[in-house]
Amino acid sequence: MRAFLTILLTMSVVGRLAQAPPLPVIDMHLHASAADANGPPPLAMCTPFLALARDGRETWPRLFMEAQKKPACPDPVWSPATDEGVMNETVAILRRRNIIGVVSGSLDRVHSWRSAAHDRIIPALGFQLGPESPSPDAIARLHADGQFVVLGEVTNQYVGIPPGDPAFEPYLAVAEKSDIPVGIHIGTGPPGAPYLGFERYRAALHSPLLLEDVLVRHPALRVYIMHAGWPMLENLLALLWAHPQVHVDVGGISWALPRAEFHRFLQRIVDAGFGARVLFGSDQMVWPGLIERAIDAVESAGFLTERQKRDILYNNAARFLRLSDAQIAAHHGR
Repeated sequence: MRAFLTILLTMSVVGRLAQAPPLPVIDMHLHASAADANGPPPLAMCTPFLALARDGRETWPRLFMEAQKKPACPDPVWSPATDEGVMNETVAILRRRNIIGVVSGSLDRVHSWRSAAHDRIIPALGFQLGPESPSPDAIARLHADGQFVVLGEVTNQYVGIPPGDPAFEPYLAVAEKSDIPVGIHIGTGPPGAPYLGFERYRAALHSPLLLEDVLVRHPALRVYIMHAGWPMLENLLALLWAHPQVHVDVGGISWALPRAEFHRFLQRIVDAGFGARVLFGSDQMVWPGLIERAIDAVESAGFLTERQKRDILYNNAARFLRLSDAQIAAHHGR
């Protein structure tokens, strides 16, 4: 009888373990994108993105698109052919891997995704200064009405506008007053961005130090730097030291860079003592498979302890977003 009870107890424990969800991940950098947002689908993405050398007689858009239609790597991630496919494949990964995503884009598209996976999506408002951008007051109203939680991705860098530009100042004031987290693109875009239609994109805008005057003017602003300001590491470390409220997400550098370079960059941040301010982000646009490759880039970092990996993949973001104990327990299946 004792042996029989032991077997039953063992089976019960094994059953509970089998039903337990994977440890949760918070992806601070997801996009609700149309399938053709990056060009006519399907498109391939090599990880790392293969560096291309351009002869001045060749057009960069043609070379760039050719790399995505005829990838040179043996295991590219292919994008789905339809908007529904992008959403459904992304949501399937979120559910299978127990991921909660901060998903940005137009509010109509974000809300459509949220209807498909309400428990998996934290809505974010994509933003870029321009003639059609909503006013600061409109941003405040949308946030007060619960239409979005995070303001981001802010992509002003693509149109040559630094964080401290006077035109952006009223939006930062609203974000600080309303306690809206802001995710701002400061770092790598697609290789050759100025030749892909982003004529005002400048590599100089990768510098995290461009945030410094903003932070002094708005000391209560909750902000995270998307793509961690790569490759301007020394500037980033100086900013993190001087401004303890700043966080970074690993974004696209987790899969676009060679693994050794990403690990070198991340290790320097962690070794400098800033591991508690690193957030996971995949920068998934139209390639759902990039999410898991980005997670693997963190999990394969031998210089990180298991606790540091969990902090980057979940704990730091849960604190930054001020999730409740009940929300955290639910994410862990408790």
